[in-house]
Amino acid sequence: MIALSVAAVLAVFLLYTSIAGGSKAQLTPSTLAGHSGDVSLQGKVVGKPTGDAHSTTGLRFRMRDIEGENATAVPVVFHGTVPDLFKRGRDVVVDGRYERGVFVAHTLVTKCPSKYAPAKSKSAQT
Repeated sequence: MIALSVAAVLAVFLLYTSIAGGSKAQLTPSTLAGHSGDVSLQGKVVGKPTGDAHSTTGLRFRMRDIEGENATAVPVVFHGTVPDLFKRGRDVVVDGRYERGVFVAHTLVTKCPSKYAPAKSKSAQT
């Protein structure tokens, strides 16, 4: 009976930590200031990306909010494998930390624009 109670408490603890402990703040470039620790940043790549993600200086680019004309552009540095669809104007999500005015990303994911576009109506397809 005691083993069953311990197992139930352990199961509840694991469920709680997987839901609450694994979450990161999901931010946009205009809301990044003042946040510390690991966060997820979603935005649009602006300007020309420079550098090499496998060099010591990394791939460098800037991100701004996807929607609106917010002028806030956050500099990003990334080391790792760059997705094939990465380019200027692409919506991306990066995970990492904001350190001394630069977002240091440890993951980089591109969002496929066709996946988020409204479906075409049947009349437009014919």
